[in-house]
Amino acid sequence: MRELSTRRVPFVHAVVVRAQVPTSVRPGDDAIVLPDGVIEGFVGGQCAENSVRTAALGALHDRQSVLLRVLPEGETAFPDTPGARVVVNPCLSGGALEIFLEPLLPSPVLWIAGQSPIADAVTNMAELLEFAPRRTGEPTGATAVVIASHGHDETDSIRAGLEAGIGYIGLVASKRRAEALFAEMELTENERARIHAPVGLDIGARTAPEIAVSIMAEIIAAIRLEHLGVPGVAPAEPGIAEDPVCGMTVTVGPDTPHAVVDGADVWFCADTCRTRYLTGNRAVTPCS
Repeated sequence: MRELSTRRVPFVHAVVVRAQVPTSVRPGDDAIVLPDGVIEGFVGGQCAENSVRTAALGALHDRQSVLLRVLPEGETAFPDTPGARVVVNPCLSGGALEIFLEPLLPSPVLWIAGQSPIADAVTNMAELLEFAPRRTGEPTGATAVVIASHGHDETDSIRAGLEAGIGYIGLVASKRRAEALFAEMELTENERARIHAPVGLDIGARTAPEIAVSIMAEIIAAIRLEHLGVPGVAPAEPGIAEDPVCGMTVTVGPDTPHAVVDGADVWFCADTCRTRYLTGNRAVTPCS
């Protein structure tokens, strides 16, 4: 986990908090779930793992912790509530499991261009809000770009942000000067839509710290409300498929049991279902 955090790789920490006998896990057993669905550690057998994988990737996508309760078929006593999710797993041969899933995400990088009081104030405010401000190098991998250079190398900074695929580029400039700059750059409609100028929410800000507050507020709104993409942090929602043997919904990942039948991909919750399917036993029945 320390290594992943150092490398700025997002992941989910899954911890078993309750296990009903009979089961192969105990409270305190844990695992990490990587953005590609790979699970390292142990939080239950293969069927339970599939439910954990699906819920963990959803938690990573939504950036919200969740309490997952995996129930054997026929048990639905634990209701869905905010922050909790119930999965009835026809594969589960043991008792019910409760697993806490916590997404651990690296701090979003804010690339700041310029040497000005506003650039300094944005840097300080970003650190206070647990962003990772960066004022050197290239904007690759950043969540957002703020350009506060007041006419110095603005075109190059904007182009760097656009070419790096940054979804939010903020320019500290008047509306009139910004429009003149954009006309000179001959931006496409898509490129222009990614640039906020004048940057920041209109709160009547005058001083550099007040302007920094307005800028960071707009960036937070873009992340929280507009689901601003965070490179390497907000993965796409996982692909899912239905196991043709037990009917269970499975998350497609590198280690999901799989077969190609008549040229079509078929995915399974476990190797037992895959074997049954390939040997001709294709009736839809719960796993044993």
